[in-house]
Amino acid sequence: MRPGAVPRVRRDLVVLVGCTVAYAAASLAVSNNYYQLILTLVPIWAVMGLSWNLFSGYVGLISFGHAAFFGLGAYTVTLCLVWFDITPWLGIPIGAALGGMAAFLIGLPTLRLRGHYFALAMLAYPILFLYILQYAGLQEVPLPMKREHAAAFLQFADPRAYTLVATGLLLVAMLVSIAVENSRFGLALMAIRQNELAAEAAGLDTWRWKMRALVVSGAMAGSAGGLYACVLLIVTPHSVFGILTSAQALTVTLFGGVATVWGPLIGAVVLIPLAETLNAELGGVLPGIEGVVYGAAIILIMLIAPEGVFWTVRDRLLRARPAAPLPVASPVPAAPARVAQRPVGAPLLEVVGLSKSFGGLKAVNNVSFTVARGTILGIIGPNGAGKTTLFNVLNGVLPASSGTAGLDGHALVGLKLHRVARLGIGRTFQVVRSFPRLSLLDNVVVGAYGAGLRDAEAIETTHEALARVGLEHLALVPAGQLTNKSLRLMELARALASRPQLLLLDETLAGLGREECDDILAVLARLRDEGMTVAIIEHTMHAMLRIADSFLVIDHGQVLASGLPRDVIENPAVIEAYLGKKWLNRCAK
Repeated sequence: MRPGAVPRVRRDLVVLVGCTVAYAAASLAVSNNYYQLILTLVPIWAVMGLSWNLFSGYVGLISFGHAAFFGLGAYTVTLCLVWFDITPWLGIPIGAALGGMAAFLIGLPTLRLRGHYFALAMLAYPILFLYILQYAGLQEVPLPMKREHAAAFLQFADPRAYTLVATGLLLVAMLVSIAVENSRFGLALMAIRQNELAAEAAGLDTWRWKMRALVVSGAMAGSAGGLYACVLLIVTPHSVFGILTSAQALTVTLFGGVATVWGPLIGAVVLIPLAETLNAELGGVLPGIEGVVYGAAIILIMLIAPEGVFWTVRDRLLRARPAAPLPVASPVPAAPARVAQRPVGAPLLEVVGLSKSFGGLKAVNNVSFTVARGTILGIIGPNGAGKTTLFNVLNGVLPASSGTAGLDGHALVGLKLHRVARLGIGRTFQVVRSFPRLSLLDNVVVGAYGAGLRDAEAIETTHEALARVGLEHLALVPAGQLTNKSLRLMELARALASRPQLLLLDETLAGLGREECDDILAVLARLRDEGMTVAIIEHTMHAMLRIADSFLVIDHGQVLASGLPRDVIENPAVIEAYLGKKWLNRCAK
């Protein structure tokens, strides 16, 4: 379970039980059949919204195709009853299983896509199923009525029974969603949503986590579709595979709030009764009024509360409360003066002839160097020299065009980003990549989870990493509220939480004042003294002279010079690359 999740889970369970009891009691008091139908549809569409939210809300990939899973569930229950006389009590779990299987098969090709390409690809699947069923002659399939033992076939004379069953299904879906949200599963999904590259660099196999979310989401949608068929007693391709089905799931979630278990519930409670009531009153005059309601809801929520009702209300309540003063950390001791060159250990990272081309541009050209254990290598060079590209090739963000790189004997070239992280390379970025809605503690524990540590060990390692960089006092502060210095240290702590052998630090001092730079240099000095191996890109020469054991100078993608810091900075070629020929000629005079 995620750090600090127990109080959240207890609170959510108390609220959930209270809402369930209140809703069930309210449904028992309603005698009008149409209003009872609305009370039944609310939890069904809330489950469908939870399904959409479990994937699109947490992962961030917009799906226009969840009607595929919903419709499969509906037709599975119907055809199981029509063809095999299987009760819907078994048909709904079968529909959920088929929804999950379909999600897996759909995800195999589709999860390789990004952005609007993914959304449009998902839109094709329910349309495909719709035409297949029409071609198969299954345009309208009624559920046979079972006069004897009707309850055993999920057929009730009292419509309130359907509402209670739908509420029970919603309760199960909410429990699953709460369990996901408060586990490493949910944390991984939220990290992927907020910054997929950072999540992958921390060691998370983002494709696998997204596939798991899609399968669970598909199963949940299949169960909702199965119960929907029992309530309507007749299914048609357009009623369960139509675009409005996916739109309803998307709309109730966006309205209530994505990436929270309460968002779909809020959206369903508000929008479903509104749409159904208007359809009953005005459907004869304005056909398709439901679509108007959902379209208007999306427009209003985008204009007034882009993150949904839940997050908007929550953020306003938090802003209204007086902020408690943050505890002040004891100052980080300055880096000790260095009077002698540190002894060089055996090579940990060995790079030979590494190159990366973008068409005709060679961003990294035949670069070779080594990084000795327990030392700090400073990588310097003019802007656009290829330094960050070099890091991106080393840790798997970009594939190498040629050459080799090995970490402690393990080949790096050709490995995916999360595999490189698992081998023991921690990475920070030139522009800080945080998960702004997550706490500092959650940001760092992602690195521990990426290393494959179990919950207790991951939390312990996370606290150790925060202590090593001096951020324990900010553990519960959202990353979006941190200063630039704290964000830089947070990225460093997240890399440390993965228990790396080598740290790749990309301009960790960028945008910091002198005192802030001193604090971070002190942290790096302590890490080096503890035996950590570091390669750091930096433009601040005086800072690099204080911390680096050796220099590597890159210009136009090639190694210009390497060696001890003092020798490198006095190298005429390095002076010319940084300051130009005129400055070099002036110095020579």
